[in-house]
Amino acid sequence: MDATPDEIRRVDDRELHILWADGHKTVFANKSLRERCPCAACVNEFTGDRMLNPATVPPDIRADEVSLVGRYAIKIRWSDRHATGIFTFQKLREWCACEACRGAGG
Repeated sequence: MDATPDEIRRVDDRELHILWADGHKTVFANKSLRERCPCAACVNEFTGDRMLNPATVPPDIRADEVSLVGRYAIKIRWSDRHATGIFTFQKLREWCACEACRGAGG
């Protein structure tokens, strides 16, 4: 499983598509990705408990800007003004919920 992206695109204000170097494609709905934000405001740094209430994430949330963080992650500025989460390529690949990845335990 290669966690190196070749392309990261926002699609129709609804999804984020990642094409990985090994040819695999991961599609995230914006809302589900926003709900997984790993920042300290969304996840308790000490316990790992999720503090973000998914009900507070608008169903039509958009990824207004996606920028690289070094060569290991992306940062997303969301339409709800949240912009502190750093999503590592490794985690994004692990979170792929396609049929092939679910079958592989991913």
